[in-house]
Amino acid sequence: MNTRIASYLLFFFLMPSMQWAQNNPSLSIRKIQEPIVLDGLLTEASWEAMEPVGGFWQYFPFDTSMAVARTEVRMMHDENNIYIAAILYDSLPGEYITQSLRRDFRGLNTDGFSVVIDPFRDQTNGFFFGINPFGVHREGLIANGGETDADLDLSWDNIWQGEVKVYDDRWVVEMAIPFTTLRFRGGATQWGINFYRIDTKYNERSVWSRVPRQLLLENLAFTGTLEWDRPLDKTGGNVTLIPFAAGGTSRDYLANEDWTGRLDAGGDAKIALTPSLNLDVTFNPDFSQVEVDVQQTNIDRFEIFFPERRQFFLENADLFASFGFNNARPFFSRRIGVAIDSATGQNVQNRILLGARLSGKLNRNWRVGLLNMQTASDESIGQPSYNYTVAAVQRQVFARSNISAIFVNKANFDQQPVDISNPLDGASSQLIGIDYNLASADGKWNGKAYYHQTFDDDTGPAPFSHGARIAYNTLRFFASWEHQIIGQDFDTKVGFVPRRDFRRANPVVGFNIYPNSDKINRHQFFLSNNLIWNDTWGLTDYNFALNYTLDFQSSAGFAFALLSNYVKLFAPFNPTGNPTQLFQPGDDFVQTGFLAAYNTDLRKAFFGRIQLISGGFFNGNLRQLSGEFNYRYRQYATVAVNYTINRIDLKEGFDDATLYLVGPRIDLTLTRSLFLTTFVQYNSQFDNININSRLQWRFRPVSDLFIVYTDNYFPEALQPKNRALVFKATYWLNL
Repeated sequence: MNTRIASYLLFFFLMPSMQWAQNNPSLSIRKIQEPIVLDGLLTEASWEAMEPVGGFWQYFPFDTSMAVARTEVRMMHDENNIYIAAILYDSLPGEYITQSLRRDFRGLNTDGFSVVIDPFRDQTNGFFFGINPFGVHREGLIANGGETDADLDLSWDNIWQGEVKVYDDRWVVEMAIPFTTLRFRGGATQWGINFYRIDTKYNERSVWSRVPRQLLLENLAFTGTLEWDRPLDKTGGNVTLIPFAAGGTSRDYLANEDWTGRLDAGGDAKIALTPSLNLDVTFNPDFSQVEVDVQQTNIDRFEIFFPERRQFFLENADLFASFGFNNARPFFSRRIGVAIDSATGQNVQNRILLGARLSGKLNRNWRVGLLNMQTASDESIGQPSYNYTVAAVQRQVFARSNISAIFVNKANFDQQPVDISNPLDGASSQLIGIDYNLASADGKWNGKAYYHQTFDDDTGPAPFSHGARIAYNTLRFFASWEHQIIGQDFDTKVGFVPRRDFRRANPVVGFNIYPNSDKINRHQFFLSNNLIWNDTWGLTDYNFALNYTLDFQSSAGFAFALLSNYVKLFAPFNPTGNPTQLFQPGDDFVQTGFLAAYNTDLRKAFFGRIQLISGGFFNGNLRQLSGEFNYRYRQYATVAVNYTINRIDLKEGFDDATLYLVGPRIDLTLTRSLFLTTFVQYNSQFDNININSRLQWRFRPVSDLFIVYTDNYFPEALQPKNRALVFKATYWLNL
């Protein structure tokens, strides 16, 4: 095995970085002395003196011509801020589109102007800022070069300003981004930068520095150059305090408890040790502002992944979280301070006493991360007091690739097991690992190779996880190979590894056809097969799919797939959750069927998605209908219904089941600072109805007041399980 791993790593290291000839525009930024008023009017003389850049390239529906909608951008700076102005010309009648006035809008159905910044020019990590014609802001962090949608994280919040002025034939943007909001290297004279625009009237997406259409607009391999008029000075002291106060009342009806109240306080601090290295400190944090997860029906044998949303963990999150593959993460921050309430299937807090996190850049090539957190014991959920330590280091190599190493330690401070019958359940554990991440300069090649190993009190002969992936992606053709080996003794107690003791191979090959059509943008065909086996059971799974997708020139689309799956059980299981009727280890099933899905034009007031899966399922059949319906009333309100209905028909003495997960939701955005969201989730698998209503008032930048009401019921008689009313206020204070 070690010889194979060494050969894979050698292959990745020696693979050449293919260059792609591209337009690489540049923009000069100069220092000004005149004070700037952010009003979207651009009346200051400094704006008139700045030479604009334009010449945006079309990215959608085609990427071979200049944009139809004209855009001009100017930039300048003073001691404290970077200023960006954009004039977005528009001669077509009609209204602009946004889904709401809520911050951090996302999607192809919203007009907007966005800025991508790569301060280190490493084409790996960057910042993202955007604004739409209604003045709604969004900001985020870009990781892993912006290769996939998941690499843009809009959960990150920080302070900056932006205003918009709308005219009959254009809308004008004026933005101010403080240097203290960014992380950069002192003395730098060049940054990477790009601008892009989404225009729903022209049905066009355009970009300043050209990006191939098979890649994402925020891909950092294709930024232009921002030329500074002088080497950048290091910023002075940059300390942010984020105190909070929280309180509320709750009642647990299942435990026959009376109403109880609580008051709490704590906070975070962000300390910029250098312009690129940040220290986050938290004391008695409260994560009640985190929105309740959208529940999912789980008819699989393995745990479902839910993403991290807590602000403390977000900056440089990829430095800790991008190790391994999605199904073998050595560190998953939601293992800290979050547990599952088995009665409702929802997350509950496990109190964190304090924590600190050091992360960022040492220079252009080196990144470091160090995290330490201490949680309190909680007898109600059988949780002892744990200490978590995570250390990560990353070294950039070649154009955009890097080598990373990680160490994870979980220590039980109570020195007592969670479960007396399983003394090792609460034991301490350690993990070490190394990853090589490949990203070619032209964006055509990407890949990964990793090896991780755990150490704990009962380490067996196979405590390792290894995987490798190589992918090639061009306009017409794409292919990838991925394989993975996870030993039966690989037990990362602070990671996300829903399955162990298997070997896996996953080849994918496909191609795109772009017709000359006013209606159809793309046909895509691809084959994939995911094979899983181990030494004990032989072949345990395969998932073969022949896929076809059809993308229209509007944002509508259709997908169809022929499916053939095989599963062999290695533990008792029933997909309906019935514990008295279980398929047994060694039972195997071939399951064939199809998937069909259609999403409507997202720019319309009524829009939605519907998906049907039908075919064999274990010894019977499955029909799954899922999707969502939405109605948007301008920018002020959206009413949505999300649904998943699983009809499971089993044979030979197994009961049938119909599992419902229905979630109506009302989202009111009355202004850019006042939001009310209410949703109901009926989950028949957990026998639960959840009501969650949340009022948010953003009374100043990144400072909020939340009032949240939650209720959980048994569906039949609407008998309550638990109920709570909480409030929380946070305040962002720059010193």
